[in-house]
Amino acid sequence: MIHCGKKHISAVVACILIFASVLICSWKDPQLQNNITRKIFRQATTASPAGQLCRGKPAQNVITPLKDNRTFIIAPYFDDRESKTTRVIGIVHHEDVKQLYCWFCCQPNGKIYVSKAKIDVHSDRFGFPYGAADIVCLEPENCDPTHVSIHQSPHGNIDQLPRFEIKNRKAETFSVDFTVCISAMFGNYNNVLQFIQSIEMYKILGVQKVVIYKNNCSQLMEKVLKFYMEEGTVEVIPWPINSHLKVSSKWHFSMDAKDIGYYGQITALNDCIYRNMQRSKFVVLNDADEIILPLKHPDWITMMSSLQEQNPGTGIFLFENHIFPETVSTHVFNISSWNTVPGVNILQHVHREPDRKEVFNPRKMIIDPRKVIQTSVHSVLRAYGNSVNVPMDVALIYHCRVPLQGNLPRESLIRDTTLWRYNSSLIVNVNKVLYQTVL
Repeated sequence: MIHCGKKHISAVVACILIFASVLICSWKDPQLQNNITRKIFRQATTASPAGQLCRGKPAQNVITPLKDNRTFIIAPYFDDRESKTTRVIGIVHHEDVKQLYCWFCCQPNGKIYVSKAKIDVHSDRFGFPYGAADIVCLEPENCDPTHVSIHQSPHGNIDQLPRFEIKNRKAETFSVDFTVCISAMFGNYNNVLQFIQSIEMYKILGVQKVVIYKNNCSQLMEKVLKFYMEEGTVEVIPWPINSHLKVSSKWHFSMDAKDIGYYGQITALNDCIYRNMQRSKFVVLNDADEIILPLKHPDWITMMSSLQEQNPGTGIFLFENHIFPETVSTHVFNISSWNTVPGVNILQHVHREPDRKEVFNPRKMIIDPRKVIQTSVHSVLRAYGNSVNVPMDVALIYHCRVPLQGNLPRESLIRDTTLWRYNSSLIVNVNKVLYQTVL
């Protein structure tokens, strides 16, 4: 039996009042709340387990499964936009993965410090059991970790854990203005002609780098990718996600009940943003059959300069998608040498489907990567900057693919020859690539 005197009761009441006032103040004051969060994080950080020093096996692949086979690590990135954290891009089972720990390799002493992770599964999971996730750990004070391991426990043997280099640790100056992120190339992709035309259009518009998350493609496409890699335009990220999970080529679980949707596209897009956060002024998120066509400007550089001037503080620019059916063609630009190349000739498809008021028209994006925390395919989920829908008279997405309104007669389509403004440069550039790769 416990006896409590009046003094003890008064002390307890005083403690409760003080604690309540701190909570109220922290709710009103984000800075104080951040300090409290840091203190909680700090309490969850423990020193080197059993005096262990930095070891572990360097991760060799882009997708690394942990022993639970419910967690897959892509890459960790240093993120100091709010506090000094390591943000690990990964894929997790949204129900089964409850706790994870970051094992930091601190410099210069080489000691291990363990921090409990916050597991933030992205909201756009579309019903699939696995989804993109940020595994976020506050870095210990007086520690500039170069590497981190992820583990289900704060205890264990460091030698058994894969070790990942923390990217973006050093600040860099932008090496390019525009990077296009394409994810994911799958299904033995063989649309060679349209791919080359898209890459050459990107270059005309001002792109210096195209990052492709490749699951698989045809032998001929491999040859084209090799050419662009040697040229320095394309960076290929191997993306063998089907070696680890049952993947769907559909976007929603109800359409195909597998582990993860659309070959893990959302995870790849998020990784691409962080991968290029310090080296590219803008990141463009679209597919290989999509080109953001400016209508008022000759290229993306002048277009984005104008849009930023008109929309200060904006970090996300969304462009309307418009379908140019590959089933409706014109005989103009019927270039005989191109007819032997597999794929679509976009110059022959200049009729677009009209908008349907009752159907949502998805958008793709040009973003300032430093202002984005999490992205989905058609919108950003979390960001620091504002978003703006770019008017169609400024730019639109030329999307040449199978029709969505296949029953429409040709007369109901809208003839739009904006693409032809670039035809001279495009034809010359495409021919150069074809003669060095395919023809």
